[in-house]
Amino acid sequence: MHLSEATWTEVRELETDLAVVPVGSTEQHGPHAPLGTDVLTAEAVADAALERSDREVVRAPAIPVGIAEEHRQFPGTMWVSEDTFRSYVRESVESLAHHGFDRVVLVNGHGGNIDALREVGGRLTRSGEAYAVPFTWFGAVGDHSSDMGHGGPLETALVRHVNPDLVHEDRLEDARDGGADGWGEWTSYANLAYDSAEFTDNGVVGDPTDGDERRGEELLELAADALDRLLEAVAERDVSRPERR
Repeated sequence: MHLSEATWTEVRELETDLAVVPVGSTEQHGPHAPLGTDVLTAEAVADAALERSDREVVRAPAIPVGIAEEHRQFPGTMWVSEDTFRSYVRESVESLAHHGFDRVVLVNGHGGNIDALREVGGRLTRSGEAYAVPFTWFGAVGDHSSDMGHGGPLETALVRHVNPDLVHEDRLEDARDGGADGWGEWTSYANLAYDSAEFTDNGVVGDPTDGDERRGEELLELAADALDRLLEAVAERDVSRPERR
């Protein structure tokens, strides 16, 4: 059930404690892909997994702005501080838990959110307010994960599959040619760059021409299957905290 489409009386009748919250970002993804790529992909994976699941799962509205200041030189990018993001996600989950949906999977589409989501999940779980587990879709697609960049082949492929009208096909070669091969500027295992504009002219990392619609279909299958398995594990898990040793 999508909360935003339901009435409160319908929600009251639900007999589940399981919810998903898509989490993304509104940020540049090169000249060819939409600013909302991270939200669109997180929502697509969440919805595809819910279609597979035999369980009743509440699907909360997506959180569309994340930790993305590293893209601030590119117009349209939005961001919040890490503290604000952590508080917003935590309080959103707390509101779900207030209504009994206290097993929550945070379905993430943005790399910059990963560390903060893990911290939020830990705090919620240790406090006993909710059991919250972050899931980042591009880490759950097998060998494809090694090709993850930014506006590169994986994100381009998935958007091509789930919302093809938002990809500017005529800009793909320019996106590739103006992009970077990898994330950051590395010396002695340290990244010298803090903003993406330091190492990519157009915001792209990776080759988006390697991300066709067929690959996007495969990515969605892999990510949705993985999320379906995770939902089952979260639903069945004993979430009581271990005793002090």
